[in-house]
This record gives sequence, C-alpha cells and structure tokens, in this order.
Amino acid sequence: MSETSADVPPQTAPPIASRWLGRIGYMEALELQESLVKQRQAGEIDDTLLLLEHDPVYTIGRTRDRSSLRQAEALPHPVIEINRGGQATYHGPGQLVGYLILDLHAYGCDLHRYLRALEEAMIALLQREGVSAAGRREGLTGVWIENRKIASIGVGVRKWVTMHGFALNVSRDLAGFASIVPCGIADVEMTSVERETGRDWSVEGVADALTADLVREIGGLAKPVS
Repeated sequence: MSETSADVPPQTAPPIASRWLGRIGYMEALELQESLVKQRQAGEIDDTLLLLEHDPVYTIGRTRDRSSLRQAEALPHPVIEINRGGQATYHGPGQLVGYLILDLHAYGCDLHRYLRALEEAMIALLQREGVSAAGRREGLTGVWIENRKIASIGVGVRKWVTMHGFALNVSRDLAGFASIVPCGIADVEMTSVERETGRDWSVEGVADALTADLVREIGGLAKPVS
C-alpha cells in the first residue's frame, strides 16, 4: 500500500522569537548568546534568532592554525577566538549577522541539515532579488555566487542547543576582509548583496527580508509528531 498524505505524521515547528539588536559589540553579543543558550537548555525561552551588526572585529575558531590571519600583529581590528568551527572571518558595519539559539532536538539533532537550511534561506532571498547564480560550492560551507563568497556560516552546539550562525555581506565596502584569508580559503573573492544586486540596502532591511526565509527553512527540519 502506497503512503498517502494522511499516513504522514504532521510536522510541528517550535516558535522562533526574532530580535533586531542593531549595532552592538562582539563580546556583548557573545555574552547574550551564552545567557540565552543556558535559558534554552533549561526550557525557559523559545528558540531565538538574533539579528544585528557588529563593531569591526575578526573572529577565529579554536585552532592552532592561524594562517588565515595574514599579519596577526598588524590587523586593523581586534581578534577574538570563539567556540565555533572554522578559520578567520570579519564582522563589521554593513554586514548582517544572525545568531540562532535553537534546540536541535526538535529538528532531528542533524547539524548537517541545519547548516544546509541556513544556506537555503539566504539563497532563496538572493534569488528572489535577482541573483540567480546564488548557490553552494561543493565541499564548502556558506553561500556563493560562482566563485564569489557572499555569506559565511559557523556554528557552535552545546547539548544540542546551537549558538553563533551566519554573516551575510550587505554593503559594497568589503575592506575589512583584506587583512585575512576569509574562512581560510585561498584566493576567495568576497562579494555582497549591494554588489550583486546593484542596489542600496540597509542591513535591517535585509534582516526583515530574510527572517521569513529562515523561519521557513528551519521549520522544515522539524521532526514529525509521533
């Protein structure tokens, strides 16, 4: 007997509370994430999406290999080591950062599918805005337009509750990346929403446009109700 829609258990996606924080310092946002992760683990809050811009900063995962910091002693902005995967990246004004505090137990405890959902949300936004070539590169995390990288992803997980998330370049000004090898990928060219669409955007405007895509793609990961 073939399976029909009536035979498929319904899926339920937990609510996601979205918050626009504006421009804040990196450490302030990190402390907020740490607090929210503990609250989410205790079941005191819903899943939470933080959207924001950062003051200029470089971050790098916990690794002995720091070759992605081209001249570590002469970088124009501070460097912070954090508990995510990956090499160095840049955060600063003109870039949309999204931090997600999600309990992945509701999404099958599948980190790979979660990463793909983050990518898919940004790809959907870009394609809707006319960037038809937006997509993935085999073996690499993030969002690309051919060989140009527009978004980076790096997450941390504690007892299956996520933190950190994605950084989507919005502004045409990408000078902050010049002092590093972004994500440790040699010869990568960084790009942005403004460069690819040829239009001016506010970071908050991109955040508003992206939120529904994120909620939809993450919600699609929800485990069937037994």
